[in-house]
Order: sequence, then C-alpha cells, then structure tokens
Amino acid sequence: MTDLDGLLAFAARSRLADGGFGYLGADGRVLPDRPVETWIVARMTHVFGLASLLGRPGADELARHGVVALTDGPLHDREHGGWRSSTDDGTKAAYVHAFVVLAGSTAATAGVPGGRALLADALEVWQTRFWDDEQGLAVEEWDPAWTRLDPYRGANANMHGVEAMLAAADAVDDPVVADRLRGQARRAVERVVHGWARAGDWRLPEHFTATWAPLPDYNRDEPADPFRPYGVTIGHQFEWARLALHVRAVTPEAPAWLLGDAVDLFAAAASRGWAADGSDGFPYTLGWDDRPVVGARMHWVVCEAVAAAAVLAEATGERSYRDLAERWRAYGEQRFADPATGSWHHELTPSGEVGTGTWVGQPDAYHLVQMLLLDGRPVRGSVAAALR
Repeated sequence: MTDLDGLLAFAARSRLADGGFGYLGADGRVLPDRPVETWIVARMTHVFGLASLLGRPGADELARHGVVALTDGPLHDREHGGWRSSTDDGTKAAYVHAFVVLAGSTAATAGVPGGRALLADALEVWQTRFWDDEQGLAVEEWDPAWTRLDPYRGANANMHGVEAMLAAADAVDDPVVADRLRGQARRAVERVVHGWARAGDWRLPEHFTATWAPLPDYNRDEPADPFRPYGVTIGHQFEWARLALHVRAVTPEAPAWLLGDAVDLFAAAASRGWAADGSDGFPYTLGWDDRPVVGARMHWVVCEAVAAAAVLAEATGERSYRDLAERWRAYGEQRFADPATGSWHHELTPSGEVGTGTWVGQPDAYHLVQMLLLDGRPVRGSVAAALR
C-alpha cells in the first residue's frame, strides 16, 4: 500500500533551490524544460502544510518554502496584483488562484510563518477579481493587467474555488468572513450540482459562455486537454459529490439536497464510468451518450473516486461506500502505484501501460495525499480542518 511518508519524500524532491516547487518527471526528478507553474507550487505548499499538521519532519520548512515562493517570488505580480500562471505565462487564471487560496489556507491553519498574510492577499484577489456575486460563481481568466476578461466560463475552476473557499473559511479568524465564504461555496455547488448536473441526469457540463450557457461541444477536437477536456469528466463528478458533503458538514440545518445530490452524482459517475469500455478502471472522459471518448486512465480520477466513496461512508454510515473505496484503492495500488518513486503513475493506457497523452511524469502529489488523509476521518469543510 502507498505509504504517506514515502510519498512525501518523493514530493520533497520537487523543491527548487531558487524557490517553489517544480514539475516532477517519471523518475522523480524535476523536468528542467518546464517553467515554474503556480498551480504546482500552490498544491505542493498545501501538501506540505497538511504534512506539517501531522507533525511530519521537515514539512514545516517545505511549507514555508512554498509560502515564500508565492509571496516573494516571480509568480506573484507585485505591479498588478495576483499570480501569474507560470514564469512564462502572465495570465491570471481562477484555477491557479483557487490553489493559491488553498495553499494560504492550509499554511495558515498549520501556523506556517507567512501563511496568514498569503491567505489574506489571495482571498482579496479572489473576491475582487474572480468571484461574481450576481452569478454565484467565479469567472475564469484575465489578462496580466486585469483589463480583459476572457468570455469562457468553466466548472473546473469553480470546483477548486469551492474547495478553496471552504478551506479559507476554516482558516480565517473572522466568523463573518467564514460564513460568507461558506455561503459562496454553497451557492456554487447549488448552481453546478443541484442545477446543471441534476438537470442533465447527472451528466455535468464543464464549459460555458460568458452568460453561463453550456457549451457541450467545447474542445471536441482536443478531447484530452488536461484542464478543459470535452464531454463528461468522471473524476470531476466524484469531486463535486465529495465537495457537496464538505459544504453539508459546515452548513447549519443543511438542505437535504446536499446529501441527496452527492449520492446521485456519485452513483452516476460510478455506474457509467467504471469499465465503460469493458476494461477495469475509469476512462478519463465520456461523451454525452456515456461512451468513452478518452479511454486513458488517470491516477487522479481513481484518487477522487476513492476519496468520494470514503467521505460518503463517513457521512452516511453505509458499508457499501467503504467497500467501493477499498475496491478502487486496491485497483489503484495494483495498477498505478510506482514502487520506484513511492508515488503513482499519472496516466495509463486502457490496457495498463504508462501513457503520456495528457500527463507526462508524476508531477502532482495533491490528489494522492488527500485520498490517503480523507480515509476514515470525520467530514469537515477542509482536509486541514479534519487533521486539526
């Protein structure tokens, strides 16, 4: 079974001497030809913040290393505010900023020096540049100077925005701010899950126009895009189901639909996704007819399936979810686990070989660490709060 300490040791190899964390290749070495990417720096900062809460040796320093990189490094735009997507991409993306909020939240919860200041800065940018209170959702992407807003709107960035707002609510000192953030997270879940997913018989659209009209054919010609794939993304449906339960956990007198929708969305992802092409595992994406579009198996999809099942088991007490979590975890350990690194291969072909159609290497410890840490713990707004 995957060992948390071994995985953290692997993740630590992403530390860059000049600041932040790099993209790890299949051999556990930073790929030298890639820029420093904010989403990776933020995710790794979050991971080491969680490790710090667990008292793991060296985690405090690594989390602090990430906080300094996000605060004082070149990814932080001191002139215009916010964070560049990478050292060679100046765009300001909601997806990226959601992870900066998450990193600041976890660092603040763990007492990492500078974490609370990072959170305050990131939250202010999120609230003023990305959160659209009229729509109850976040916009997607700005140019470097915040002068042009891209017309595309996306569910993926909003999903991680929900995660970030819940984590921030658990980390801030002001209960009024915490209540507002939790309310915003609930509104986003209601719009996406209780709205579009339910209306689509639990086939969740991912891509939208500026007025939030669904774009069902978006990226049909680039279906394996790592962040904006065409069709139904099984892993995201598991994530949304789990996030609905995190919202429910911090909502007084929570409406019944939060649990009911999580159960139904999870069931649709599990029944339509597992072995959809006749082979074990979850294809990356399905078409609107439930047939596989991108058959590659992604490690993060298995991780999110296991995490969602584990959280449902905690929320409902039903053994069937625990059985699914154990079954899918065993599948992941058998197929994805890489004993040479302590992490998991990020992509496999349907027949089980290492694939590179969407992901190269093993850059991301975020999904796998959270899968390990959510198992058997009480459901809270955030993973950090469950550890605390």
